[in-house]
Amino acid sequence: MKEKKQNILIIGAGLCGSLLALRLGQRGYNVSVYEMRPDLRTVDISAGRSINLAFSDRGNKAMTLVGLEEQVKALCIPMHGRMIHDKKGNTFQSNYSGRAHEYINSISRGGLNALLLDEAEKHANVNLYFNKKCKSVDFEKTTALFQDHKTKDEFVEDADIIIATDGAGSVMRKSYYLSKKFLFSFSQNYLTHGYKELTILPKDNGDYKTYKNALHIWPRGHFMLIALPNLDGSFTVTLFLSYDEGKYNFNNLTNEEVVLEFFSEAFPDALALMPNLVNDFFENPTAPLGTVKCSPWHYKGHTLLMGDAAHAIVPFYGQGMNASFEDVVEFDAVLDKHKGHWETVFMEYEKKRKKDTDAIADLAIDNFHEMKDHVANPIFQEKRKLEMALEKAFPEDYASKYSLVTFNEHIGYREAMLKGRAQDKAILNMLTDKEISASDNLKLILEKVKQKTEAILEDDRIAGLK
Repeated sequence: MKEKKQNILIIGAGLCGSLLALRLGQRGYNVSVYEMRPDLRTVDISAGRSINLAFSDRGNKAMTLVGLEEQVKALCIPMHGRMIHDKKGNTFQSNYSGRAHEYINSISRGGLNALLLDEAEKHANVNLYFNKKCKSVDFEKTTALFQDHKTKDEFVEDADIIIATDGAGSVMRKSYYLSKKFLFSFSQNYLTHGYKELTILPKDNGDYKTYKNALHIWPRGHFMLIALPNLDGSFTVTLFLSYDEGKYNFNNLTNEEVVLEFFSEAFPDALALMPNLVNDFFENPTAPLGTVKCSPWHYKGHTLLMGDAAHAIVPFYGQGMNASFEDVVEFDAVLDKHKGHWETVFMEYEKKRKKDTDAIADLAIDNFHEMKDHVANPIFQEKRKLEMALEKAFPEDYASKYSLVTFNEHIGYREAMLKGRAQDKAILNMLTDKEISASDNLKLILEKVKQKTEAILEDDRIAGLK
């Protein structure tokens, strides 16, 4: 049964906004989406940033909701684990899970976004407008001021509800902050590192130059390189590096000679695959990495922040897109309960969701340090091998922190974080203290891990951390 056709204005036609427009269109709302950029289906707007992303179970939950699971699957390249590259060019694979059916996928941001826009546009009650930049939002009147990119004309749009999915630089969030009409908390914290996207081009025959079904990592302690496969045989490569610290940093990589010297020293096997490195390096931008937290996300029953506009995170858990997609799933579930009582919907949605988005933001920072450094640490490698063995031997009884976050979409990020951190602490402590080893009986190890984990969780409960 379709609900009353209220008018909903969505600011931002990225991944979250296009999915939300599709879902609200399916529910029968009149939806207008305004996007400041051109239509990505007609022009290339990647500009060397975020070409592909890691897609996993929480994101797929949203695709199932809107009936696109099979179409999205066709855009995916499975990645079963991390392929670790040391400085000598040696590699080893660390799987994401001991269960064969659990893996993440590399997916094209543009391809997925285009699919969602196409599907949203099939609904007569969904209208998409591009090259329309939002200047400000009057959240009391539920209106938004836009400027046409081509004509420079300004105009005002009103609606029953405005939902901002306009990313980490959200204009509506800025309007909340600047208005000083209600208590609004906001934090934006940057890493000392930035990122630059590069490319490993396919072979002349279109094949991949290195192993296709893994997320490649070159961990170097204070910086790293990663590579994700694309459907065309290429890899999107991302360099994460400090702006101003260390022998090499973004501020001193200013000419071809020093860039080649840096890659020859730090990533010789990657350099051999990248004859186009210098052109990519100086043509593509260097971008910052930051975390945004804020509250409240909503103003009465008028406006709501969603996706990166409400909770931008750094990319190191591969959950930014998945978290935004899960936002839509959680929002849809609350809509089912309250049927258009918007203030109740917004309040309940935020109350349920914010603790989980705060948790994945913190986990993403943790994984930054893990990927650039810990994955090369022998005791960390021993822990991962042990966890893979436990997951394989006891698939119903054990899940690592990574599996809890990435493959257990039925539990929230916060629950996954608390249990996962406790397990990590338990295993690392026991390995360090020689209480367990890889040669021990796995069932006995599992019992010890469970006991130690529960003791740590109980300490956390007593300390008020849970």
